[in-house]
Amino acid sequence: MATSGSLPTQEEEELTLPRASINKMIKEILPNIRVANESRELILNCCTEFIHLVSSEANDICNHQQKKTINAEHVLQALDRLGFADYKADAEAVLKDCKAVAAKRRRQSTRLENLGIPEEELLRQQQELFAKAREEQAAAEQQQWQQLQAAAQMVSMQQSSLDFDQDDYS
Repeated sequence: MATSGSLPTQEEEELTLPRASINKMIKEILPNIRVANESRELILNCCTEFIHLVSSEANDICNHQQKKTINAEHVLQALDRLGFADYKADAEAVLKDCKAVAAKRRRQSTRLENLGIPEEELLRQQQELFAKAREEQAAAEQQQWQQLQAAAQMVSMQQSSLDFDQDDYS
């Protein structure tokens, strides 16, 4: 890590959490307490180090099991190995919530498929709606054009009648 007073290198900066996220968490957890900037920075560094530690251990477990993808079970085992078993129940609860949100997203994304209408029919209906909208737009433009023509004709007639009246008095 960078020493105090020096700027962190680009590599070190990439390995931190967004400060805004940490500040939001601090504010949510401690709404009525002011937290010094140095303390916020310390919390940020601790969180980053914790994530690095757990993910490294989970990676070791994954490699030991000859797997290529770290999954939730590897992370939970890493918490146990590192002495953070107290956090395991909370982590499992978060995992359960994440799975529920993911399942809900999958259900919502398949609503189109669950309509029972073939994709070709949906495409045909969409094309009909587009055609109807184009026709309505063309009709509205035609009506507007006719109104402009009528107004121009009235102005022209008024102008010619004024010209005619002026000729009588000359």
